[in-house]
Amino acid sequence: MYLAAEEGGNILLPPLAEIIVGLVAFGLVLWVLSKFVFPRMEAMYQARVDAIEGGIKRAEAAQAEANQLLEQYRAQLAEARTDAAKIRDDARADAEGIRQDILAKAREESDRIIAAGKEQLAAERATIVRELRTEVGTIAVELASRIVGESLADEARRKGTVERFLTDLESTGAR
Repeated sequence: MYLAAEEGGNILLPPLAEIIVGLVAFGLVLWVLSKFVFPRMEAMYQARVDAIEGGIKRAEAAQAEANQLLEQYRAQLAEARTDAAKIRDDARADAEGIRQDILAKAREESDRIIAAGKEQLAAERATIVRELRTEVGTIAVELASRIVGESLADEARRKGTVERFLTDLESTGAR
């Protein structure tokens, strides 16, 4: 420093030769940067911007498609629920119809069985009444033979006597 002050120059200003070399070097670096580096950096920056914007557009498109699919799914789900409710209602109606058919068939079968039972009881009653009439007739003839003292063995006489006795018995029981 002492030397620069003795020469009489400004210590803050470098020599002119250094300024020229510095300006040429700076210009050369600036030209290399602007010719090779900056265009590549600009291309990389633009590619990055395009990638980001494209990603955003793709994401928006995917979101729109997802929303559309979600709406379709909800519509299909609502339709499926409606169909399921209709099927359930149809099944209930069918079940009720089948139940009514089964009950009607059961009633018919029950009525048929009761009617058959009544017919069978009526037939058995008629058979028993016939058998009792025959027995009562035989007993009545024997009793009348013992009381009257004569034989009522004649068939025609016996039938007439028995029928008359039973008719009298029925009219007495009706009073």
